[in-house]
Amino acid sequence: MSNIDTMALEQVLVGIADQEIVSLEARIRAAQLGADVPALNELISDDLLFTGPDGQLGTKAQDIEAYQSSTVKFLAHVPEELRIRRVGANVAITSLRAQLTVNVTGNLSRGTYRYTRVWAREDNQTWRVVGGHVSLVRLFDGEA
Repeated sequence: MSNIDTMALEQVLVGIADQEIVSLEARIRAAQLGADVPALNELISDDLLFTGPDGQLGTKAQDIEAYQSSTVKFLAHVPEELRIRRVGANVAITSLRAQLTVNVTGNLSRGTYRYTRVWAREDNQTWRVVGGHVSLVRLFDGEA
């Protein structure tokens, strides 16, 4: 974990720093950018409950397949804001707003997105994303 760059996330952290969770967010960001299937497999729960930007539920198998087949390819992932709420020793919720450029089945998608992730230490050992949601952030006139 120590070789993962956490600086981009630390710079946009709002609230109390939780280095353990910042590191997890940095790991999943790096895995998305690098289409690192083994890392994604390790970081995502087998029983994932995740809602995509289209409102559809997605499974871990679907997510892994999208990276393996290059159906989804992250070209840019620029964090803008990270908030962390530790619920207990084994559960944390993160909210990450980021500028993304993603190639999805040949279509380039750019925009500001917000991920909400539920991280849980499964079997009191390994941190994994067990649930979450990603959606497009609609900016209003005058907002940056």
